[in-house]
Amino acid sequence: MTSRTDPARGGDAAENPWVLVAGGFHRDGGMDRLNHALARQLLRSGCRVHLVCHRAHADLYHGGASVHIVPTPANSFLLGEFLLARRARQVARSVVARFPLARVIVNGGNCPWPDINWVHCVHRAWRCCDEGAPGWFKLKNRASRWLARRDELCALRRAKIVIANSKRTRRDLLEIPGIRPDSVHVVYPGADPGHCPPNPDRRAAVRARLSQGENRLLVLFVGALGQDFNKGFDVLFSAWQRLCARPQWDADLAVAGGGRALELWRGRVVQSRLDHRIRLLGFVDRIPEVLAAADLLVSPVRYEAYGLNVHEAICCGVPAMVTRTAGVAERYPAELQPLLIEDPEDVDALVAKLLRWRMARDYWREKIVPFSEQLRSYTLDDMAKRMVEVCTEESRVDSAAAQRR
Repeated sequence: MTSRTDPARGGDAAENPWVLVAGGFHRDGGMDRLNHALARQLLRSGCRVHLVCHRAHADLYHGGASVHIVPTPANSFLLGEFLLARRARQVARSVVARFPLARVIVNGGNCPWPDINWVHCVHRAWRCCDEGAPGWFKLKNRASRWLARRDELCALRRAKIVIANSKRTRRDLLEIPGIRPDSVHVVYPGADPGHCPPNPDRRAAVRARLSQGENRLLVLFVGALGQDFNKGFDVLFSAWQRLCARPQWDADLAVAGGGRALELWRGRVVQSRLDHRIRLLGFVDRIPEVLAAADLLVSPVRYEAYGLNVHEAICCGVPAMVTRTAGVAERYPAELQPLLIEDPEDVDALVAKLLRWRMARDYWREKIVPFSEQLRSYTLDDMAKRMVEVCTEESRVDSAAAQRR
């Protein structure tokens, strides 16, 4: 007989539901995949779960979740966020009124509810990188960042428990006035079991679909191509121009990511006569497929709370260069430190690092194997269980403190 004990409250799960608030609970996006894993774990544990979101995977409906879908009018992120927060407060109030011991988990500033806040990024630490963008975009970018920081501050100051996705994120959170150090816990993202090194046949098939020559290397960039250059593609593009001027450089670049600046970048690639060396793939919903063909991933990001693209690449057995300040970089073992990018603005240093990788690419692919196995050993389910454990431990501490008072 299956137990319906709520792991975070010690009571009957039907009496102590969970409310999860996030943009998405599905497998198609990085953060959405993490949210999906947590919801699935709670449902498997017999908990009653309410999801407030823009989109949820069908298996959560089938698993018994109560899904409250919030529209995004005119595909507007800002309008969608406003409606999400309003609907989340309505659902949370309703559930907590009936079940006072219900738990509510929000993401960052998406809803200022005084319970658990799972932080995927810290807007306060994320500066605008829109030099060269149109004036209208700069105004919109700064206005949306101001709103995000305001909402983030309001939500985090009210949270009883804060879950950070890296030590770097925890440090950024502790810079916010009013955040207690003992309330912030680190839970690293887990690995999707589907992200693993490809066998030779699969790798050959994917490379064939990409028309990638057997004797040519493929470097991959994964990230949105927007008017804000936080992901660092502008730096990689400049480095690639210099590398392709060298006759001996035999690697091609594939870019997986959509965005409003995609067509602008297509024009720049053609203008630079690099359309045979750089392929802009647009939005790709199956990143592991592209990773199966890659020899290296490069992420010269300016701000990254964690870096799921890097995490996924390593799980797939692909060496990854990433900026040292990214959250995922703190998990790199000593022998992989040379892959870290010290200054994401330094084009010359990136060129030199890529040239060194080319000279020893087989060495780095072999060197990444133990780290890949380590990351894959901690799954999405492990992460979700750890999330529940942290909430359980903190709830017990709070209950004990209340009894002492």
